[in-house]
Amino acid sequence: MHIHILGICGTFMGSLAQLAQQLGHQVSGCDANVYPPMSTQLELAGINLIQGFDPQQLIPAPDLIIVGNAMSRGNPCVEYMLDHQLPYVSGPQWLGETVLRNKQVLAVSGTHGKTTTSSMLAKILDVAGCKPGFLIGGVPRDFGVSARLSDSEYFVIEADEYDSAFFDKRSKFVHYFSDTLIINNLEFDHADIFDNLEAIQKQFHHLVRTVPSTGTIIYPAGVVSIAEVMSQGCWSKQQTYGPESTDWQYRLITEDGSVFEISHGDETAQVRWQQTGLHNVLNGLSAAIAAYQVGVSLVHACAALSAFVGVKRRMEIIYQAEGISVYDDFAHHPTAIATTLAGLRAKVGDSPIIAVIEPRSATMRLGVHKEALSVAVADADQVYWYAQADTHWDNADVALACSVPAVASSDIELLLDLTAAAAQKGGHIVIMSNGSFDGFHGRLLDRLARAS
Repeated sequence: MHIHILGICGTFMGSLAQLAQQLGHQVSGCDANVYPPMSTQLELAGINLIQGFDPQQLIPAPDLIIVGNAMSRGNPCVEYMLDHQLPYVSGPQWLGETVLRNKQVLAVSGTHGKTTTSSMLAKILDVAGCKPGFLIGGVPRDFGVSARLSDSEYFVIEADEYDSAFFDKRSKFVHYFSDTLIINNLEFDHADIFDNLEAIQKQFHHLVRTVPSTGTIIYPAGVVSIAEVMSQGCWSKQQTYGPESTDWQYRLITEDGSVFEISHGDETAQVRWQQTGLHNVLNGLSAAIAAYQVGVSLVHACAALSAFVGVKRRMEIIYQAEGISVYDDFAHHPTAIATTLAGLRAKVGDSPIIAVIEPRSATMRLGVHKEALSVAVADADQVYWYAQADTHWDNADVALACSVPAVASSDIELLLDLTAAAAQKGGHIVIMSNGSFDGFHGRLLDRLARAS
């Protein structure tokens, strides 16, 4: 079968393309913005990428069109597809019906940490010999690919609450037939499609309704937004986690979270890993609990976590020279920015931290979290905000409200100059963006390399 994917370079759709190819289909696709790491993965897989949405690519007609949720009415390919009655489906529905229906599905949901937690869970199951299939919205460095099929009964899926397609406004995760479900956290996000937190909670309630009575829902105790979802009805087993008085507990052994302990009943095991920050401790804990549901012991889960390398673009070190470290990070929500910087601060002590942030997500551009941003960067020593042309608010106001020195500019060359000039031996530069940032990463590394 020839499957053509509209919007193929998104993290989800690009991963879907690889699964379709592994199933033996001929796969092609198109997109308007093609950039690594997904474009690299697709090219290495031999998948034909077409730049743009010229309807000529649909002649002759493919057997099936999978439509990404970034596509909308008015898109030339979408209009041609509808006008000519070509067969089409959303990515989540195709994945659920084609791949997940007959698997033991371990789904990871929540506002933050889905990609990292999914990667941790896949790592644990892989080390335990389960060889799971997976689809993750990023590239786990332990595997080198964002998706794979296997003969295993287990499949790990990053379960996103974003909508499925222009013709299906339900959240993606309702299509996934989840057996074990993690809800890591729940905050307001995706302001382009959700009016408020209650609208997101409604989708999570729909997700909870799909988990069988023999399944398990795993979530942190004491989080009001999640407790409100669970109070609407739950027909599955539940496992909670937290520092105390829960089914599962954790204890920090080092302040930065690089060594911690997990306890469950009479069982206790320790994780000693490369990751930092309380958010990663909680991610690892929820992954261990999920693996436990399918028979992986706590000791084996903690040993696998200790060997976990990480995920591309999640505090990935992309440069180290002359005592300067540069990190590429995907954080694009105030909570994610704050926890990531707090984890780095706990690790590096008084060493200088420079944060360079592109508020790129739809929610960020709308200014929904504007008031929280200045507080989120408190653990940095210097902050540079990139003000995009389509941002609906003034980054300068946020810069002025920061408790640490901050500059906002729409001139990327100026930001490069300022960042390179501020770099110093023993310092750490964290570039935070969920996009290509107009090539900022590579251009900064070139400058640092030339100056060394």
